[in-house]
Amino acid sequence: MQRFFFNILIIYMNQQLQLEELTRAVCEIARQAGAYIREERRKFSIERVERKHAHDYVSYVDKGSEQLIVNALRKLLHEAGFITEEGTAKEYQGGEAGSPLTWVVDPLDGTTNFIHQYAPYAVSIALLQGETILLGVVYEVCHDECYYAWQGGGAYLNGNVLHVSNHHIQDALLCLQLPYNSDAYKPVIKHLIDELYGQVGSIRMCGSAAMALCHVAAGRYDGYAEKYIGQWDYMAGALIVKEAGGTVTDYTGSEHFTQGDSVVATNGIIQQDLLKRL
Repeated sequence: MQRFFFNILIIYMNQQLQLEELTRAVCEIARQAGAYIREERRKFSIERVERKHAHDYVSYVDKGSEQLIVNALRKLLHEAGFITEEGTAKEYQGGEAGSPLTWVVDPLDGTTNFIHQYAPYAVSIALLQGETILLGVVYEVCHDECYYAWQGGGAYLNGNVLHVSNHHIQDALLCLQLPYNSDAYKPVIKHLIDELYGQVGSIRMCGSAAMALCHVAAGRYDGYAEKYIGQWDYMAGALIVKEAGGTVTDYTGSEHFTQGDSVVATNGIIQQDLLKRL
């Protein structure tokens, strides 16, 4: 029996080592994409922006970054499929037949911020096995900040360990984003502002779901909520929050959020307070 548990421990340690090495390789890919975005921003022209939907924009930089990331990830783990915001990896969507692994990629989260040269904007990459997030990397371009985590390995910012805050709701700094689906979300945000404004420390909006989550992980925000967002927006950041000691659910309070379109992430202390107001 003792030998059995020792073997299980060795397998777990090997998996952790493999995940850590894979995560660090993804960090380098995210940094390369960030360098491309930073260089293109110096010569960026507003005339090259396309409108996907009302108030939802995309540029050649989003697409160029995504292609760079997809090409690099395919070499790193050829059997995995892809979920990408801009759809440049559609031909690789399934990966190898029967593979449960999927890369979830946002090549430029915060495109509106990028267009207006307003921080933050970031690259977000996660690896999913079924509904389990194995690793997550978010690289914030403007401040050269690389946030990363792998399952069971903790969360980090440029090599430094991250941990969520310990504030309660009355002192909390919250991030309440404004998704593109304004008609559907307008009653919700009005309700939240009415419920929370003057009852918490303060409220902010940053324009990037990936970075809002990372700010929760770093203890800068105490909580964040947003609906009508894609898997690419939140997948990497959600794991980073969880590995930093925080709590992540959907708007109903379910921890099975990876297939949905809503996220509530907090330091854990204020999770129920925020969910009650939703």
